[in-house]
Order: sequence, then C-alpha cells, then structure tokens
Amino acid sequence: MAAEPLKEAQWWTVEADGRIRCTLCPRDCIIPEGKHGFCFIRKNEAGRLVTLGYGHPSALQLDPIEKKPLNHFLPGTQILSLGTAGCNLGCRFCQNWDLSKAREVDAQAIELSPERVVEMAERHGAPSLAFTYNDPTIWGEYVIDISKRAHERGIRTVMVTAGYIHEQPFREIYQHVDAANVDLKAFDEDFYYKLTFSHLQPVLDTLVRLRKETDVWFEITNLLIPGHNDSPEETRRMCDWILRNLGADTPLHFTAFHPAYKLADAPPTPSSTLERARRIALEAGLRYVYIGNVHSPDGQTTYCPSCGEALIERDWHSILSYRLRDGACAKCGTKIAGVFDDRLARKSDGFVRRIGP
Repeated sequence: MAAEPLKEAQWWTVEADGRIRCTLCPRDCIIPEGKHGFCFIRKNEAGRLVTLGYGHPSALQLDPIEKKPLNHFLPGTQILSLGTAGCNLGCRFCQNWDLSKAREVDAQAIELSPERVVEMAERHGAPSLAFTYNDPTIWGEYVIDISKRAHERGIRTVMVTAGYIHEQPFREIYQHVDAANVDLKAFDEDFYYKLTFSHLQPVLDTLVRLRKETDVWFEITNLLIPGHNDSPEETRRMCDWILRNLGADTPLHFTAFHPAYKLADAPPTPSSTLERARRIALEAGLRYVYIGNVHSPDGQTTYCPSCGEALIERDWHSILSYRLRDGACAKCGTKIAGVFDDRLARKSDGFVRRIGP
C-alpha cells in the first residue's frame, strides 16, 4: 500500500532565490530545497513546505487533565494526549527531549488521521484532547483538522505550548482551540536567549493575545530551575506582569525541575523554592497559584478566593474532594474562574474519590 503524500504546510512564502521562509513562528526559518527548519518536521520538498508531523503522532496517552497542568478546565476528567517529534525551541533543560529533539526519522511515529484521533477520544470517554509532549505549534495544521472534527463530536481541545508563534498563525490555530497551558519559561530575555534559543517577548505577546483576542481558557506554567530563573525578584516581576496584563484570575503553576538533557548536572528544585514562589504570587494578588512535580496537597488545592474554602482538593493528579456547584463555591457562592462541569467530575470515578457537600 502506497504511503499517503505529505501534507502541504500553511504559513510560508518563497524567497527570491527559491528558498522557503516558514512564517509559523518567530524563527522565520529560511529553508533550502530538501532541508528542514529548526523544528525538524517542516521541510522544503520540491519548492513547497510540507509538514512531516501531520497524521504521525509519536506519543499517545490517556492522562488526567491535571497533568497538563490544567486545574480550572474540566477538573477530574481524562484527556487523550498526543504529540509528534521536533520542537521550535532548543531548551537545554527539556523534560521531553526524547521527542522534542528527535528528527522525524528517529521518532517511532504511527499513522493516525484526525478522524481516528477523535474516534479514540470517544472510545475512551475522554471529553477533551491535548496537543502536548512536544510543542504543537509546529504541527498546527494537524491541530486545526483534529479540532474541527473534535468539535463536531462535542469534544474540546487543549494546546500545551511554549507560545512561540507569529500573530497570523496564532489566530488561525487558536480559533479552533478551547484551552491552553502556556509554558512561561522565565521572565528574563537572557535566559530565553541562552537556554531556549528563543526570545521572551513573542511569548508575552501570545499571552496577551489569548487574554484580549480569544475566549480560550488558559493557565501558565513556570518551571523553576535552581540558579537560573528562581530568584524572588524575577518571580515578583513575572507575577506583577501577569496581574497587570492578564488578570488576577489567571492560574499560575510553579513546577519543579528535574535534571534532564543538557542540564543533567543541575540540582532539582527544592520544595522551599516552590513554596516561596507561591507566596510571592499570592502576595502579588494572583488568586489561583499551584505547585507541581512535587507532593504538595496545599499547593495543589483550589481555594475560594473569597472565603478560603478548599474547593478542589488534589493529591498529585487525583481529586480527593470537589466542592463546586455550577462553577461556584458551594459555601459562599463566589464564581470561580474556569470551565467546569460538575457532571463530568462526578463521573470520573478513577480520579474523584469523594465529593464534597
């Protein structure tokens, strides 16, 4: 059986000398015939840009949605997660380097059409799909086609991303997406340039566009790496920026670094650093601040910002109690920011073990 032809990519132009400029992300890779862009899965083939990731996920798994992490989007539910090879960032500390740093020939990809992806989510009873593991920005065409079919079946879609994308493709992709977790890797340009081979400002622009131009629910993750981006001053500047530009209801997750890839000699993040960052964020005025990648029942619980009631108690990625009623605090009635469905949470027997009052 002959292989299907490669999918032609969106977001590219032809240079005067015949090379292709990929206009998907701020890298603006200029790609000669037969060569790949920085991400490895966008290639100049016979004078057109093709996407090698379309229909070829390298990872596929059913996860609790809290693992993304998303704590305010359908908590207590499962999410079908998929990713491909490659990435448009070069993070020296990548936690998924086996996928993100793999070329398309190195990844154990399977063939999976958008229709089959949605069918798998339906078969497993997952109310949403996550584009994750590597950065789904680089396979935005696949994201769009899966999302269109998912929405026809009442299934929602989630981007887990570094947010490194140009304005026009952002608009074309995110009009089909329901939620996102954006990895704000640091609040320092020098960090971005030296440790990710990218820049900070495009990520901040993406966050502002999400808030001002879309209805996408989004949360932010900040991986704290000892000695690199964990100073109280940097954390305070970041939290102040989030408060001013995105609002107090934007959930923020501080997560622990574990030695990996080219920072394998760096120490893991102490719990005390995560707890300090959480205190700084709460003192700055952010209402929903979490700790991840370590055991922290308090740092993983959603509290009512008005009365302090523990509304969603978590143990790692499991929900122990759920005290929301129609998206509001069951005790004082304060509306909690997010996308909630009490019926779905109550049906998730694998994750919700006890329902509150």
